[in-house]
Amino acid sequence: MSRRVILENGIVRTMDVALPTARALAIAGDLVVGGVGTHERALPTPGRVDLGGRCVVPGFSDSHVHFPTWALARRQLSLEGTRSLDEAVARVREAVAEVEPGRWLRGRGWREGDWSPADVPTCQALDTAAADTPVALEAHDGHSLWLNSAALARADGDLEVHGGVVERDEGGEPTGVLREEAAWRFRDRHVQVDEEETLEAMREALRVANARGITAVHDKDGGVGAPALWQALLGKGVLTVRVWQSLPADRIEHLAAIGLSSPLGEGLLRIGYLKAFMDGTLGSRTARLHDGSGVEITSRDELAEIVRTAARAGWPVAVHAIGDRANRDALDAFAETREEWAARGLRPRIEHAQLLAWDDVPRFAELGVTASVQFSHAPSDRDLADRYWAGMTDRAYAYRSLWEAGAVVANGSDAPIEDLDPLAGIRAGVLRDWHPEQRLTVEQALEATILTPAWLAGEERRRGKLLPGFVSDLVVLDSDPLARRPEELVDVHVVATMLGGRWVHNPPPWD
Repeated sequence: MSRRVILENGIVRTMDVALPTARALAIAGDLVVGGVGTHERALPTPGRVDLGGRCVVPGFSDSHVHFPTWALARRQLSLEGTRSLDEAVARVREAVAEVEPGRWLRGRGWREGDWSPADVPTCQALDTAAADTPVALEAHDGHSLWLNSAALARADGDLEVHGGVVERDEGGEPTGVLREEAAWRFRDRHVQVDEEETLEAMREALRVANARGITAVHDKDGGVGAPALWQALLGKGVLTVRVWQSLPADRIEHLAAIGLSSPLGEGLLRIGYLKAFMDGTLGSRTARLHDGSGVEITSRDELAEIVRTAARAGWPVAVHAIGDRANRDALDAFAETREEWAARGLRPRIEHAQLLAWDDVPRFAELGVTASVQFSHAPSDRDLADRYWAGMTDRAYAYRSLWEAGAVVANGSDAPIEDLDPLAGIRAGVLRDWHPEQRLTVEQALEATILTPAWLAGEERRRGKLLPGFVSDLVVLDSDPLARRPEELVDVHVVATMLGGRWVHNPPPWD
């Protein structure tokens, strides 16, 4: 017999405008079966959970996360917060002593724009700390890779690739820094990660995600084997989030040829959309701008062809675009192909949308393209943006402008670029003091973190609200975020998390 439970003596935020709050919540199995006025007679012999004045909201979603990469990053050398090249090299020197012979030292988090003095990363600098152990260090933004000489030797000179940057010295020799496609190809070819190590890291990371109220993720690691990893966790019965998985856009010809359309799978694991890249990033100085700077990974015409082919095969497209020129080209491609994808009810999205021309802000709503952004990027990137995008930051990370123009806005973390923590993301969107005119309200930030991700996955009639017939994915908070002043959001914490009627973090009682 399915479990029946009533959560009572608190406030339930349903996320439904017609019926925003309830005094209690009745759950049978994996579904919500009752709301306002629910009491112990709503179900036969239900269990009762005393909320003790706490608040219940639908489960949080992260609409942009590289989950396996984030899981592994939690085990790797962290270079986050390093303030100089010497400090980064010192961390490498300390860590390399623990690496077994023949293994890689992997790490991430360096950001040369934060270093003082303004040194540049080189293989020679790493060689002073690790001469024989191959070292591969991803940048904070994940779009650059810093290698030592032992690592570079693995490629035997085969470094160049379309859409990539191989930095070279005056003599034409690689400096040890690869960017964009060059970085990713090197990583995928040479930096081996054991599958069991990845699965164990993901199991640990799932526990952390659940503890932070996460019940669903939109994963972007389709190009590095994530579907098979998620499938393995599902088969072991340890998958405790709902996964909306991307695949690389270059798979579309194969998917179309064999007649597979979105979504693939059901239940906790569904493969649903394609991911493409227009340009690079702010931190790697590869974002494509109207001034001609940056790296073009996919052109406007190439994206239009991808979207057109994908639409005919039944797949929506998400495209990474950082710079204003990259966003303009992406919007133009979606506009050119709109008759193809809109008629099929597909829901395209631009990931990041960090720097926009003002003329392009209203186009998201006009076209029906979702702005899939990361509220936490604004405070994290502010110093680099002020430096590299001087005079343009009034139209950077323009979340409020997008919202007021009618755009659909989704919020994610881009973990491991930022940490996977939805409450921290909500605070970043509500409390930002850099260009505060772009702040959102608590209600808007919650909608972008709960409702919109479910809509993007085509599950708006099943997830994202605490109404009868919806799945019982929920988070218990120690206080009501909508009853607090914005500056008090720092005092709101996750108490417990439920996925489909099953407690996946800290089951009651809590007192």
